[in-house]
Amino acid sequence: MNAHIQVRDYLLYDPPVIYGHTPLSEATELLCRHHLTGLPVVDEHKKLIGFLSEQDCIQKLLGSSYHCDFDVLASDVMRKEVLTASPSESIITLAESMQNNKPKIYPVVEEGRLIGVNGRTQILTALREQLKARQVPV
Repeated sequence: MNAHIQVRDYLLYDPPVIYGHTPLSEATELLCRHHLTGLPVVDEHKKLIGFLSEQDCIQKLLGSSYHCDFDVLASDVMRKEVLTASPSESIITLAESMQNNKPKIYPVVEEGRLIGVNGRTQILTALREQLKARQVPV
């Protein structure tokens, strides 16, 4: 396996993003429409300020429907401490980080700004292509 393959080689550039003031209803619409497991939350300069996962949304929506609280914003629900990846990081290192119930999608940040995301689909693609290049049946 080629440990020199970088995250940037399999990066999903320009993913859908949301802002802290984005209503949760709009965020869940984006998640469903794009079949994503989470969305980066950015400020007006594309600086990553949080991450909103499907799990976060489900948990909040269950509670909101019970309490009739429908004015929820992304900033009310998002995780502020976010695991991120660097574009120059080894794809193998990121794949190892994704094991054991870690996030399924990592925002990729360069100089503090979001440049894309890398999820399990991109990791699987990278690993599969590496195995095919070595002509190992997959």
